[in-house]
Amino acid sequence: MKSKLKLLDRYLTLWIFLAMLTGIGLGYFFPGVSVITNSFSSGTTNIPLAAGLILMMYPPLAKVDYALLPQVFRDKKVISVSLLLNWIVGPVLMFVLAVIFLKNEPDFMIGLILIGLARCIAMVIVWNDLAQGNREYAAMLIALNSVFQIVSYSFLVWLFINVLPQKLGLGNFNVSVPIRDVTESVLIYLGIPFLAGFLSRYFLTKWKGKEWYSRKFIPMISPVTLYALLFTIVLMFSLKGDKILELPMDVVKVAIPLIIYFVLMFFISFSINRLIKVPYDKNAAIAFTATGNNFELAIAVSIAVFGIHSSQAFVGVIGPLVEVPVLIVLVKASLYLKKKYQLK
Repeated sequence: MKSKLKLLDRYLTLWIFLAMLTGIGLGYFFPGVSVITNSFSSGTTNIPLAAGLILMMYPPLAKVDYALLPQVFRDKKVISVSLLLNWIVGPVLMFVLAVIFLKNEPDFMIGLILIGLARCIAMVIVWNDLAQGNREYAAMLIALNSVFQIVSYSFLVWLFINVLPQKLGLGNFNVSVPIRDVTESVLIYLGIPFLAGFLSRYFLTKWKGKEWYSRKFIPMISPVTLYALLFTIVLMFSLKGDKILELPMDVVKVAIPLIIYFVLMFFISFSINRLIKVPYDKNAAIAFTATGNNFELAIAVSIAVFGIHSSQAFVGVIGPLVEVPVLIVLVKASLYLKKKYQLK
């Protein structure tokens, strides 16, 4: 039976566009919105926004079955390729594209690098299913990526943003991100939902069973990610009402390297796996896991470190806007390659 993209996922790009327009309209016609937004702040933290960001991360992490992790390491060749693609090739490729296309706009460049360092843990299941990939294997890789992000994201941000640009002499810009702020953001916006997701699965499967958890609970909470994402976008863009004419060009600037990244990452992953004779179903799981990104985390870190109306946060929002249509095309490409080479 063919997998179909759910209504919410199929029109995600449209929903994001509408949320952006709604936010811009609110900011343009009702300037007092920003005053109301700021009134719900404690120090530098906007409380409704923080709650929305945590809610945005919770469903993907509640879906992850961490009990599958030991099985991942049985196939050392395949898992080595996956780790290489996710944690070396992907971040390096996005870093290179960010420098090539956005070195004259360091804020956008940082936003793009933050996306490249946040590996996919949510939408990959959708792309994998549509491409007829191995769902269990995709779930195992997601579990692995979730744990790796908790452990390594702060270090990778320090390495790729604070160290490499200067060491490699890639520009005259002064790029620096406070590592303490990033670590704090990761612990709050990834650590809290990670713990909540882990505990949800542990206790609810014991109480109601795995079948109920997978078929009832997960579908019930899944839309929360989209609603929280759209809430965040409306809030962000309500502060950009006065910059409405600048936005289309900024979207194009960010979209070009993102499109190149998705296409290159998919075909690099698919080709390497085919070269070492990885079966198609596992190849698709690895390729889409390596190609997608965790935009929720990138947005959360950008907002927490740089602010809700920052250019870095803006780049994070453009991410899923571009990802959805491009990955739909890549799903079709994956199925075409399967048929063309008669892969099993």
